[in-house]
Amino acid sequence: MVRPRKRRMIDFEHNIRHFKPSGACLKDLEEINITIDELESFRLSYIENLKQEAAAEKMQVHQSTYQRTLQRTLQKIADALVNGKSIRIEGGDYTMPGKDGTGPTGEGPVGGQNRGRGQRRGNSGRGKEAGSTGSGQKCRCPECGYEQPHYPGVPCAQVNCPKCGKAMVRA
Repeated sequence: MVRPRKRRMIDFEHNIRHFKPSGACLKDLEEINITIDELESFRLSYIENLKQEAAAEKMQVHQSTYQRTLQRTLQKIADALVNGKSIRIEGGDYTMPGKDGTGPTGEGPVGGQNRGRGQRRGNSGRGKEAGSTGSGQKCRCPECGYEQPHYPGVPCAQVNCPKCGKAMVRA
């Protein structure tokens, strides 16, 4: 029997979920997926400047697990940079602080636990169907009242109203 994968503790909500080379159409690029827990290992090492032992403790995993996660992340980033691939940040097995749905910024996943906002291990798709939000929630323009579906992983505040150009809010 395979040992279940342990969820990693994530203490940072990353709002930008996609990077691509400048001047290239996204549809023409091969895509690399970096999970939320892989991004957290990268952030702890290179932004917070934590040693592997301290970072592993913060993510509540063994140091060797942390080291493998970080190495996998570095390989993916190197592949994307050297070979001109886009990087999508989503998925993974992680838990956010609070366990009350707030996460570190008050907008974390419901229940405080997440497996990639709809993406489960073994599912290589991006949600239910291409273009499907699956959440039933909406983003609304506070200026003109225009509404559109909310896409998980993209904060409404980062979406501009197509009618008046103002930042949207969650409806």
